[in-house]
Amino acid sequence: MSPFEQLKYQIALSLIPGIGCANAKRLMASLGGIPEIFKASKKQLLKVPNIGELKALKILESDVLGRAEAEISFIEKNHIQHAFYWDDHYPVRLKRCVDAPLMLYWRGNVNFNAEKIVAMVGTRNATSYGRAFCEELVEAMAQRGGYTVVSGLAYGIDVAAHKACLKYEVPTLGVLAHGLERVYPSLHRSVADRMLSDGGLVTDFISEVEIERTNFLRRNRIIAGLADATIIVESAEKGGSLVTADIADSYNRDVFALPGRSTDSYSKGCNQLIKSNKALMIENLDDLEYAMGWQQAIDRPSKIQKQLFVELTAEEQQLVDVLDVQEVYIDQLCSKVKMPMGKVSSILLALEFKGLVISLPGKMYKLS
Repeated sequence: MSPFEQLKYQIALSLIPGIGCANAKRLMASLGGIPEIFKASKKQLLKVPNIGELKALKILESDVLGRAEAEISFIEKNHIQHAFYWDDHYPVRLKRCVDAPLMLYWRGNVNFNAEKIVAMVGTRNATSYGRAFCEELVEAMAQRGGYTVVSGLAYGIDVAAHKACLKYEVPTLGVLAHGLERVYPSLHRSVADRMLSDGGLVTDFISEVEIERTNFLRRNRIIAGLADATIIVESAEKGGSLVTADIADSYNRDVFALPGRSTDSYSKGCNQLIKSNKALMIENLDDLEYAMGWQQAIDRPSKIQKQLFVELTAEEQQLVDVLDVQEVYIDQLCSKVKMPMGKVSSILLALEFKGLVISLPGKMYKLS
């Protein structure tokens, strides 16, 4: 199959209403590939787990292949980068989410697998307190290095976080609730254009999609899914950023909230998150790094020193060699050392007992 045909079927599959990533994987596994899904009979579709009458009819009645071809023309004309769920360059953190989008599109100089990715979101009605916190936190990130900030390019806290990143040269990603043919709100076009040189704009929407309220919920799951941790800077008692906090929690990602005075309306949501133990309190970057285990190591023993004092098996040494370069998620580690998950987990546990490895939130590991 040509790359054009493959991409056409991938985009088309993502456009069928109500299918999603989990069902798409079931369909591909049962029917042998994406083109086969579109060629299958109703009887064949109904044999696939969780594909009932309604979903089968949506597949059979879908007229998405032509729309997918039109989207490829847009992608090629505008130099849009893209990834299907199973592609190697699909974001690792997002791929772990049960409702990860099948297709992702982006512009810019994007590193989805950067060392430390943090989402910063909050109210559209940001106060000077919230904006100042964004600037102070991002300035500290710039001084320590290794950070990328994700937000939604919306009014208020979102754009304040992006602007702080541009000021202090911290890579930043803006997740959109529409296609890449526009920027909404249009007032943020200049900010978005500047973000392309060190960061970028990301979406799972094709071009020319109407901007609807439900789009922002879809956007929020990508913001949370791309990040190791989500920080709610300011929020009223109800708001979209609280939904993002719930999504991040459902992904087993850490959530942080900036506390404020009880009389401040746009601190009430954050205070409630902290009081109900749904978020950790954050006042500065030290709070984030302590909770995430990201403190900079001081005089960390070298690999040679470890080998002098601790006897390692060949397989243990393999893992240590990988971890000596950077913190790694367990599934990345399995891929790098070409061992099954159960075996790697067992070896990691042994290394933890030997005091060589530390387990971090989100199934990530690093050398102690």
